Amino acid sequence: MTTLSIIKSSENHYSLSGDLSFQTITAKTINELKAQLILFPTYIDLQAVQKIDSAGVALLIKWIKFAHAHQQELLFDAIPTQLAALIKLSYLSDCDLFKTQDIEING
Repeated sequence: MTTLSIIKSSENHYSLSGDLSFQTITAKTINELKAQLILFPTYIDLQAVQKIDSAGVALLIKWIKFAHAHQQELLFDAIPTQLAALIKLSYLSDCDLFKTQDIEING
């Protein structure tokens, strides 16, 4: 298991690295990005995510909902194949929650 890190690369760009899973997500992780959502839009690079499970998807959804509640938008870069598969299997691609510029995950 690789710990999860949130790295601020610029004012509204973040990178996640490590495992995005039930074992690595903490209350601090859940709230860490929420405190930073002040610029529109915010980009999250997922290229360095090594493993993701349903808890990781739930965390991303929580961040998306928080951003939308505060009239913000989250855009994802480098969505891992594993996450795209989970999104499709969960029928979340029909909801258009995960907005990205690099791959098509809708439908």
